[in-house]
Amino acid sequence: MDAIANPQALKAPSAAATPHVDRAVALWSIVGFWAFYFVLNTARMAISGAEHQLGMVPRRTAVVLVGIVLTLIMYAILHRWEGKSMRFLLTTAALTSIPASIAYAVVNFAAFYLVYPYDSDLKELMQMQAKSMHGSGQWAIISESALSWYFFIAIWGVLYVALSYAAKVGQAERKAAAYKSEAQIAQLRALRYQINPHFLFNTLNSLSTLVLRQRTPEAERMIMNLATFFRTSLACDPFAQVPLYDEIQMQRLYLDIEQVRFPGRLAVKVDVANGLEDAQVPSLILQPLVENVIKHGVARSSEKVVITICARKLGDRLQLVVEDDAQSPVEVKPRDGVGLSNVRERLAAAFDGKASCSAGPRDGGGFRVELQIPLQFDA
Repeated sequence: MDAIANPQALKAPSAAATPHVDRAVALWSIVGFWAFYFVLNTARMAISGAEHQLGMVPRRTAVVLVGIVLTLIMYAILHRWEGKSMRFLLTTAALTSIPASIAYAVVNFAAFYLVYPYDSDLKELMQMQAKSMHGSGQWAIISESALSWYFFIAIWGVLYVALSYAAKVGQAERKAAAYKSEAQIAQLRALRYQINPHFLFNTLNSLSTLVLRQRTPEAERMIMNLATFFRTSLACDPFAQVPLYDEIQMQRLYLDIEQVRFPGRLAVKVDVANGLEDAQVPSLILQPLVENVIKHGVARSSEKVVITICARKLGDRLQLVVEDDAQSPVEVKPRDGVGLSNVRERLAAAFDGKASCSAGPRDGGGFRVELQIPLQFDA
């Protein structure tokens, strides 16, 4: 079939802004990170029997709050450059962890060893000075402490970069899904509106003949059927499922028009099993199949052709059959052409591989097309 131009073109999803780690996720990761350290360190000190644990809790809390502030500064820097590559972000996290660990080590040292230290703290400080490999000064102790804190703080930096990467992957997956959805919508819309223009031309020619022969009642009926057919087919949602009854009524309209073109050469038989009238089918899914019968069967036959539309229930599937008994002198292979390809593509897009379309010559002449789709009813 020749396609009618579709005025609604595919619109690609607009370019999304640089993906960022959700602010709430980032803040909770910081709070959770330092809360975990607070609980772990407090439990370790309690298990080891360290002195003055109740007095240490306020100091440890203050130090942890400083750690949270320093990590928030790191977050602001990483968030600012989140659009850069993963390598750049990892490098930035590594570099910003250096001043953060030094600052934290200074605050930690001051809180426990300079501001009203306990005797046990002073004793611990003297032991650290004795063990220091870089000298006995306070800055040597702070530098060694900063090295340990560097790896601890850098862990959060790596965690943030991982969250950023996950956000970028999530955005890429959403964009891919959006493009796929838009492409599928465009495909369905294009296939849905592919109505043979020759049908319209031939119908107008037949209508002109009826008017010239003053067969007014037949011309009026043909005009009404044609208007109803196009109004209904162009107004309905191309992605909607419609009751089988409505779909068959549309094909009856079409075939009524064609019967005027082929008087005495076209007969229609509809056989729908009880209870299937409300089964849901893609709108106008039978139209290309009926058109093919007219084009390759009725138009090329000098004998009467019977078109049969049949619907049956096969387990949890709906079987739709469109067949004819046209006796063509030469079997025309294009029967399995554009129209059937479009039907197959529509079924694949609408049912995600859960529908099938088979076609081939009938025994004794004619052609048969069978569709099988999931059986479903409108809730």
